[in-house]
Amino acid sequence: MRDGTGFVELARIWRGPLVESVHRGTVVVADFEGRLVGSWGDAGLTTFPRSSLKPFQAMALVESGAADAFGLTDEHIALACASHSAEPFQVALVNDWLGRLGLDESALVCAPALPRGEADMGNAFAGGGPRRIYHNCSGKHCGFLTVAKHMGAGLDYADPSHPAQKLYLSILSEYLGQDAAKLPMGRDQCGLPAVALPMRSLARAAARLALGYSGDANRRAAARRILGAMAAHPDHLQGTDTATARVVRATNGRVVLKGGAEGFLMAMVPERGFGICIKTADGSPRANFAVLARVLGHYGVLETEQAEALIPELCPPITDSTGALVGGTEIVFEKPVPTTPTKASLGFWFGGVKEAFF
Repeated sequence: MRDGTGFVELARIWRGPLVESVHRGTVVVADFEGRLVGSWGDAGLTTFPRSSLKPFQAMALVESGAADAFGLTDEHIALACASHSAEPFQVALVNDWLGRLGLDESALVCAPALPRGEADMGNAFAGGGPRRIYHNCSGKHCGFLTVAKHMGAGLDYADPSHPAQKLYLSILSEYLGQDAAKLPMGRDQCGLPAVALPMRSLARAAARLALGYSGDANRRAAARRILGAMAAHPDHLQGTDTATARVVRATNGRVVLKGGAEGFLMAMVPERGFGICIKTADGSPRANFAVLARVLGHYGVLETEQAEALIPELCPPITDSTGALVGGTEIVFEKPVPTTPTKASLGFWFGGVKEAFF
């Protein structure tokens, strides 16, 4: 909601004895059928998940047979789901991918960019400056290029009418349970179409993806491979030992997550059969992963003590230029009602349908 009334206070940033900043937002936890396991704020908030949708976009890469046709590994698939930092290993993987396609970086629609790391940025300037392969979405773009080439449909994959885009929307539609092509559409910073949808709807879709849901066996297999690649290669998704990788490792791959621009975060919890979506009102992501840790503790995905210990790792204390402690982050939201999934909401999971998905 644009007036902010649909948001609740999630985190406070302290400096000395005073609260310096406050992050408000919405958190939604939903099951496979779209029932709310719990929520903070307006679960119907319609917003742009941005890069959090990349796992659904990457589904087309696997389902279409394009990944196998070009000999892509699970590392490539993880990078297709990534908003990467352009670390050397990530850039090398993009170059390898383009080589498999017989293309160079000029085929990527995303604009030239720089790596995020200071040292990598310096090396990039020394090597000629911004390049398309450094763009954080270059893995996703390689994925669309691969699908486009495999389809023989031309390489203008940014066109909303391109078959690769239509395939992605058809996949997303099944997971949402509604026609994604009829949702509000904008344009992402990387040049591709960006869909907007209610947070509750995406939390449901995330739960379905977590369970490998689909009426089609090939699509179920693609879902398993996507989540498996993300869990096996967490550093590829953002960068080495970043918050994304720390959550995946802290849960031993039992939670798979993907952040998006403007303070969006989506997580999938296969063993519990639910999806989690977080959106901050101010667009800042700095408290999101700590918020997620608190949610995982609420629902027993992590032990409460483990979840709380993870929070300062995901939101480090605030220090001054000398390294002295000057402040920190406090996660302040309360438990929702209900605090755990009802028997009815998880009946499909414990009742044996799991085998039908997997």
